Amino acid sequence: MAVEQVAKVLIDGATSDLSFSYLVPKGITVLEGQRVRIPLRNRSAIGTVTALEQIDTATVGYQIKPIQSVVSEDAFLTAGLMKLAHWISDFYLTPVESVIRTMLPKPSRGGEEKRKFAKFVELVDEVTDADLAAMPARQEKQRIALEKIRELKSVLLSELTGKHEISRSSIKALETKNLVKVTEKIVTRDPMKEVDYVPSKALVMNPEQEVVLKMVFDSWDAIGRGEPVKPILLYGVTGSGKTEVYLQAIQRAIDEGKGAIVLVPEIALTPQTADRFKQRFAHIKDQVAILHSNLSEGERHDEWRKVLDQKARIVIGARSAIFSPIKNLGLIVVDEEHENSYKQDSAPRYQARDIAVVRGHLEKCPVLLGSATPSLETWKNAETGKYDVAYMRQRVDDQKMPLIRIIDMRQEGRKAASGPTILSTKLRKSMEERLADGEQTILFLNRRGFARNILCTECGYVSNCRHCATTLTLHRGDDRLICHICGFSQLPPRKCPECSSKSVVNAGYGTERVEEILRQVFTDARITRVDTDSMRKKNALRDTLNAFRARKIDILLGTQMIAKGLHFPNVTLVGILNADVGLHIPDIRAGERTFQLLTQVAGRAGRGELEGEVVVQTYTPHHPSIQFARHHDFEGFAEQELAMRRQFKHPPYIHMALITCRSVHQERAEFSLKTLHARLTKNLPEGISVTDPLPSPLVKSHDQWRFQVVLKSNGARSLARHIRGVLSQLTFPNDVIVTVDIDPYSMA
Repeated sequence: MAVEQVAKVLIDGATSDLSFSYLVPKGITVLEGQRVRIPLRNRSAIGTVTALEQIDTATVGYQIKPIQSVVSEDAFLTAGLMKLAHWISDFYLTPVESVIRTMLPKPSRGGEEKRKFAKFVELVDEVTDADLAAMPARQEKQRIALEKIRELKSVLLSELTGKHEISRSSIKALETKNLVKVTEKIVTRDPMKEVDYVPSKALVMNPEQEVVLKMVFDSWDAIGRGEPVKPILLYGVTGSGKTEVYLQAIQRAIDEGKGAIVLVPEIALTPQTADRFKQRFAHIKDQVAILHSNLSEGERHDEWRKVLDQKARIVIGARSAIFSPIKNLGLIVVDEEHENSYKQDSAPRYQARDIAVVRGHLEKCPVLLGSATPSLETWKNAETGKYDVAYMRQRVDDQKMPLIRIIDMRQEGRKAASGPTILSTKLRKSMEERLADGEQTILFLNRRGFARNILCTECGYVSNCRHCATTLTLHRGDDRLICHICGFSQLPPRKCPECSSKSVVNAGYGTERVEEILRQVFTDARITRVDTDSMRKKNALRDTLNAFRARKIDILLGTQMIAKGLHFPNVTLVGILNADVGLHIPDIRAGERTFQLLTQVAGRAGRGELEGEVVVQTYTPHHPSIQFARHHDFEGFAEQELAMRRQFKHPPYIHMALITCRSVHQERAEFSLKTLHARLTKNLPEGISVTDPLPSPLVKSHDQWRFQVVLKSNGARSLARHIRGVLSQLTFPNDVIVTVDIDPYSMA
């Protein structure tokens, strides 16, 4: 009997889910979740160990090849993450290998972990003052170098030769005498190294905050008794102090030796959120790791490594931070849980909020979902008892909710001499009053650029993208027409390309146009625009928000980058320039998104001692989303919206699967979808419905034609099983790409 340890290894590959068994050689320790190099036919390959077992190799009947080597001594994926990867693969119809690749930072996905090394200079043996004094006068430079190295103990070679002006020849001479040595060491890049944090203290909590904190503590106690716990929806109005609850709950987790993950929806929110956490936990070095896509690959990897090495026990980041390899996870917080940006738009198309709930269940830790405007999916789960719910209806320090005024822009348009009205009379006067009183204003418009498009008033020509079925947006600063879908750009025409008329005008407006108007109207005001065009430089957003907090900016104009999560006590006026952007589109969630965005933007006003005011400009003032937002009435909005969703069988009352066929050849994409549709409708299981095959709302994108079909069912897993069974029996042309999105957030 020859019982040996055998590892099941998932082979790396873009679309493969190949798993093979390999012997673990004597003298090599292999862990589940570890990356290893293995023989595959006549070549070497890299894979991930998914399971370990003891097997009597004599009874197998074939030779099991041994593992060649390990890529890293560490297991990159915890046992909990391995279980989660299989759950995501099954639910979202994505190969496990693709899920694992998503979980790992890019420098850790290949045949070796890419770490940054640098040369350090340090002493070989102790050097005394007498040793320095004994050096000959002609070796003065070497003596100075040796003295500096003794002072600094271990110093970067580049710092020694640069900042301290020590010549390389002096260091070489000391090396030859075996007085110093130059060694290569791993260096860690810290994206927050330039910021000094002053520790902050926990605030005194009000009764509502105490109730929420007790619910989290009770969940830990229940888990300790082996009892199941429910996710907790923290439904708190803007400014109610949700972040302080997160901080104190995490402090308790840290005190008990556990870790925590905090998800924030926007990269824009990460700097301010990270600052608050870094300040609160500044007394514990390197305790907070930051993970988001604005960091360089190296910085993200080093932050991820801090978590893997258990140096950092708190992770803050966007959706991918849910895959952080924290061991002994104690709490997961999803801030602004309703946000659409938690939904990944490429495979695997996961919803980070839902993955947080699943990971909490798998690793037995509480999950706290915070929002002033919960998603209707989460709200329904709370109403049906699937989630617990905690209410925080009062702002801290009894601050009043801001007064919201609705401006009917149809009436304003009748007063205007020509062109679209950008600033209503009421908003302009309110801004003048704030400037006179030294208070600050935030203006929100969720459309960047100068003009939405350009058109010819003679023949009706509109400048369209040649690669997508959409118009080009004018960006005057770059003097380009740019497609916001694929990035294609061209020079704006000086005359109409169709009829050669010079009657080419700008249609609509974006943040760039508004900034120009503001500078003309408020000549003495300090104005800054925040969007992806103006915030291209690294740390530009952080610097801008810090300047606004320091009251060096009077008017902050921006897109949804400034819409939520930010806290500025001196902001007393928020202007929403066009509340209709995103409202009148063919999307079942259009009204919900508009309500949420209006409420979140309005919540930026009146967060200090002064009362706030919000001016909402709209052409549809009586729309339910706008009227419910006006009265800060989420529960009223949710009641009427859920009634409509129930009647028409829309989410959250059913699950959906969006299947898209795309190709550079229109006919092939359409024919492939019709073939797939025929197979889907054949032997259709009871409870599943399928729509007719149709062009996508955005029928062409990145030169690819797109056609889609939607399946609906009460159960997501029954949808996945049916789709998986049909796709496994079909082969598509090489130039046709088929994607499946379970519970899609966009139908475009």
